[in-house]
Amino acid sequence: MEATGTDEVEKIKSKFMSAWHNMKYSWVLKTKTYFSRNSPVFLLGKCYHFKTEDSGELSTDGSSFDKISTEISGNVEEFRKDFISRIWLTYREEFPQIQGSALTTDCGWGCTLRTGQMLLAQGLMLHFLGRAWVWPEALAMDSCDSESWPSSTVRKLTASLEASLTADREPRLLARPPARRDCDGTERRNELYHRKIISWFGDSPLAAFGLHQLIEYGKKSGKMAGDWYGPAVVAHILRKAVEEARDPELQGVTVYVAQDCTVYSSDVIDRQCSLLGSGRAGTKAVIVLVPVRLGGERTNTDYLEFVKGILSLEYCVGIIGGRPKQSYYFAGFQDDSLIYMDPHYCQSFVDVSIKDFPLESFHCPSPKKMSFKKMDPSCTIGFYCRTVQDFEKASEEITKMLKSSSKEKYPLFTFVKGHSRDYDFASSPLHEENDLFSEDEKKRLKRFSTEEFVLL
Repeated sequence: MEATGTDEVEKIKSKFMSAWHNMKYSWVLKTKTYFSRNSPVFLLGKCYHFKTEDSGELSTDGSSFDKISTEISGNVEEFRKDFISRIWLTYREEFPQIQGSALTTDCGWGCTLRTGQMLLAQGLMLHFLGRAWVWPEALAMDSCDSESWPSSTVRKLTASLEASLTADREPRLLARPPARRDCDGTERRNELYHRKIISWFGDSPLAAFGLHQLIEYGKKSGKMAGDWYGPAVVAHILRKAVEEARDPELQGVTVYVAQDCTVYSSDVIDRQCSLLGSGRAGTKAVIVLVPVRLGGERTNTDYLEFVKGILSLEYCVGIIGGRPKQSYYFAGFQDDSLIYMDPHYCQSFVDVSIKDFPLESFHCPSPKKMSFKKMDPSCTIGFYCRTVQDFEKASEEITKMLKSSSKEKYPLFTFVKGHSRDYDFASSPLHEENDLFSEDEKKRLKRFSTEEFVLL
């Protein structure tokens, strides 16, 4: 009975926390973001120009677009479609209970796991859909739903508070399903992959990259549900999650995490050339994750140009970063401001196992901007390479970028030919049957958890 009473208290506490975070972060979707018409906007390697004869700013919700010429308006719409098409993963509530805890929400602690999910989702979108793909319903979702979010937030908050007091399950506010459209074979295939990618991040124990699975892998590094996760720890968790994924579709993708700010090229290529599922030979695509620190206590503005350069690459999959104690997914920039998606908005659990589950809550209606100076120095950079040749080309391109930005200082990270074992580092095996992390990895993860990388 005592344990049951404790669980009920935890559930009520969880509901109040969800309501509080909804109220605290409701501005995420309410506030408008303004972009200069005179500077290009970069989003994951794509460049958009909003320039007009009149100087000034425009907002991304469409309220200022009527005064823009047809040509420029088209470019603005292309940007909006591109941004909305990225997968947005936020706090959720009322999902199946996390094993070993009474938690049914990640409000207040899961933001870095969510930004890590967004980065991995972008890598999978590049792999299965390509960078040119955009969600056909993007602008329809934006125009019909963006205005309804604030009132929805109020209704959701009220319902959550009432449910907390009565111990009833909170009524769900289901998103409006998109209108059915005729589509060709390619579009149908793309939509199937779109849904499949989102389903891999569902909030259920069986989802390959869902919160439940990521927490299980995090336990191997001493992390538990409800703990803070840093961007470096999340990078290693994502690597292990991809490594352990059993879906045949995922056998052609691997993840490599840099060791102590060093990418060992032969280790990456070995991962790419390892056997595919069922012993088939082939080359895997790789998502390379590089945990770095952009300064001491504060971010060093000397690194701004390098961060811009990384986000200007089409094979960049974004940056897990943020402000101190708040993780954001950085996907672009304009001038000295970073463009990001914010996970700090609590939404209802969506069962992604049902056919035609609603997609709207997995796409962000409006981008946000933040000055580079406010960025926490701890972050993880990611980029995707489909082939070994793509990796070799990317390593050359990024090395040049690193050299030009270092200015007599040590570069943020380096690419080194050879294996890590050639430099007296323990080389972690590709597949470990008895333990998810090698002893060397556990030590490194513990250091990340207790030192600088816990800031987010």
